[in-house]
Amino acid sequence: MQKSHFSSMEKVNFRTKIISRHLNQETPPPNLLLQSFPCLSYNPPELSEPLAIFDTKEMRKLMDGHNLVEKDWLFGLMLQSNLFNPIERGGKVFVSPDYNQSKEQQREITMKRIGYLLEHGVFKKWLTGKGPEDELRKLGLLDCLGIYDHSLAIKVGVHFFLCYNPPELSEPAAVFDIKEMRKLMDGHNLEERDWFFGLILQSKLFNPVKRGGKVFLSPDYSQSKEQQREITMRRIEYLVEHGFSKNWLTVKGPEDELRKLALLDCLFIFDHSLSIKMGVHFLLWGGAIQFFGSKRHHDKWLKDTEDYVVKGCFSMTELGHGSNVRGIETVTTYDSSTGEFVINTPCESAQKYWIGGAANHATHTIVFSQLIIDGENQGVHAFIAQIRDENGDICPNIRIADCGHKIGLNGVDNGRIWFDNVRVPRENLLNSVADVSPDGKYLTAIKDPDQRFAAFLSPLTSGRVTIAASAVYSAKIGLATAIRYSLTRRAFSVTPNGPEVLILDYPSHQRRLLPLLAKTYAMSFAANHLKMMYVKRTPEMNKVIHVVSSAFKATASWHNMRTLQECREACGGQGLKTENRIGQLKGEYDVQSTFEGDNNVLMQQVSKALFGEYVAAKRSKKPFKGLGLEHMNTSRPVIPSQLTSSTMRQAQFQNDIFCLRERDLLERFAAEVSQCQAQGKSKEYAFTLNYQLAEDLGRAFSDRAALHTFLDAEASVTSAPLKNVLDLIRSMYVLVTLEEDAAFLRYGYLSMDNASIVRKEVAKLCSELRPHALSLVSSFGLPDAFLGPIAFNWVEANAWSSEQN
Repeated sequence: MQKSHFSSMEKVNFRTKIISRHLNQETPPPNLLLQSFPCLSYNPPELSEPLAIFDTKEMRKLMDGHNLVEKDWLFGLMLQSNLFNPIERGGKVFVSPDYNQSKEQQREITMKRIGYLLEHGVFKKWLTGKGPEDELRKLGLLDCLGIYDHSLAIKVGVHFFLCYNPPELSEPAAVFDIKEMRKLMDGHNLEERDWFFGLILQSKLFNPVKRGGKVFLSPDYSQSKEQQREITMRRIEYLVEHGFSKNWLTVKGPEDELRKLALLDCLFIFDHSLSIKMGVHFLLWGGAIQFFGSKRHHDKWLKDTEDYVVKGCFSMTELGHGSNVRGIETVTTYDSSTGEFVINTPCESAQKYWIGGAANHATHTIVFSQLIIDGENQGVHAFIAQIRDENGDICPNIRIADCGHKIGLNGVDNGRIWFDNVRVPRENLLNSVADVSPDGKYLTAIKDPDQRFAAFLSPLTSGRVTIAASAVYSAKIGLATAIRYSLTRRAFSVTPNGPEVLILDYPSHQRRLLPLLAKTYAMSFAANHLKMMYVKRTPEMNKVIHVVSSAFKATASWHNMRTLQECREACGGQGLKTENRIGQLKGEYDVQSTFEGDNNVLMQQVSKALFGEYVAAKRSKKPFKGLGLEHMNTSRPVIPSQLTSSTMRQAQFQNDIFCLRERDLLERFAAEVSQCQAQGKSKEYAFTLNYQLAEDLGRAFSDRAALHTFLDAEASVTSAPLKNVLDLIRSMYVLVTLEEDAAFLRYGYLSMDNASIVRKEVAKLCSELRPHALSLVSSFGLPDAFLGPIAFNWVEANAWSSEQN
């Protein structure tokens, strides 16, 4: 392994010069962009950060408030015992629960920890204490237990602090055709979706459990990560055997692409680990060969990939680099004497990290690496490398380690990979953009390294397309469960001696769930539009698809996490149960905010693209065309000074105010960036300084684009009842966006008085959508078996007889 000869101070000075040159130079010379730099190393922040200007002990005393001595005593007590799982990492000892244990193991160790704490006097006077001092000691020590393990704190807290008629759905009949609404929502391939649902209902591999007279399918999250990984593999093999992945890579046209995307939608509904594991193999590994490779790669790899004979993974992310792909540190050189590439991990920050499939099952990987030819860095390229042999043993010169237990997706075997002079044939370079001749000459038709890099990564859009769709289906599961539960769960009475009220009949509960329901409809139409763009793509559309997929991926995944949290809370304690799915989905889908692009970074990329379109149109003095910016060619919309209910529900007003926000923010962003450039700052530095405007603009673009897809979906409907309900949903989507996004007030698109009127209209729309709530979630087309038991007869599901069965 190569070692850097730079001292720590030399590295600091070197990086300072590079950063300074980057900030003061608009366009770095191409050879600088492609130059290899020394690898990163870790320095504790205490060595580089300025000394505290205040007494940190005094600040802690102010923060903790009381019983600091007792708290430190308990921390020390836990560090002394192996029961608290001390692990040495990086020269330091950490204590953390082992979340890879089964639930039975976790419960047993929790009891042992309580016994240890009891034996050492932690609970002394917790119940027999006589005054405030004993109470404060108890609360202080409970704080410490919560820092270590929430399960332990809850178990202790329950012990020391806390010493119906069958539900029926009595909702009115739907006023619209639910099948037509589902067709509008799913968009395509309904028969294939229903075939898939039936396929997995037939197999015990998918964990059918009978509760309350109904059968539910749900992953068994009490399994260890090893068990979850094993069952995920068996499920993949079952699906491939039954034709699930047919034509996924040997695709013939848009119809096959849509079938693939529809079946992926269904996987998201059942188990995110299963969908991610299959997505890594088919979309990332297989897609890289399909789009980055040429005929020689297609002939050799695609059929075996589709049949799951070869099991692939995708090695792009490194410990030291994620979103900044151009900065990855893995290095590949070419040996013309043998006709082989030699792949190396030069330092620890270059290890491939979070590689799905690498820890246990993958036989091959796509390695992204800096390509060095005759001492010149040609930038990032992709290579095929074998990492396991036919017996499953790791290949020579390759090291693989497990990334460990995660907050979700433990059915995916994420691993870390090191390459030590790994040799691969010259033909293993994926050569759609560039190639290397047998004698070692670098060949490419795209001379500009920026354009070459953009062309190289453009096919990766499929990941963002599927993430946007999966986020929508996750939100649908949460809302279908929470809304159905709220239509049967009652609480309190609003009249003396009156019956308890359904919780969805409380305006406050409607306000929590129904705006999210409307936004999910909008996101569903947006995701369908994105899928259609993707399957009908041409090379000329790559830029547009990149921008739209970035915007919708960020917006949909943010919306999903917010929706799941609200649904979890709206279900009370039942939302905590894994079998009811909502809480577990939060952990499973949390990663979507950062993988395939950090959402904040993606929104800034959207704004940069819009800025480019704006500058190009102004310079050429030609009309705006593409990215939905044609509205910039017309006069600036005028918003009425006094809004009425009728006005706010008009599609014209809704389109005008969304277009106004996008237009104004784009003009402001362009002006701020241009001003910075006029002052001598680089364009990239100007973008960095105006990140808040950039993110506001990205959201404005996404919301306006989603509204346009909603209007397009409405235009395809002929049924009056369906149109009427969609009109309510669209109005809710737009008005709740006006209410929640401070930009409408910040930049003056709404007056304070009109903002108040909007808020009242949202409440009114909640009451109007309330009678349709059941019909709207039924239109999601989710089989009952994929929801949690609380979505149905939750009393029977929790009855003693059900427990015995």
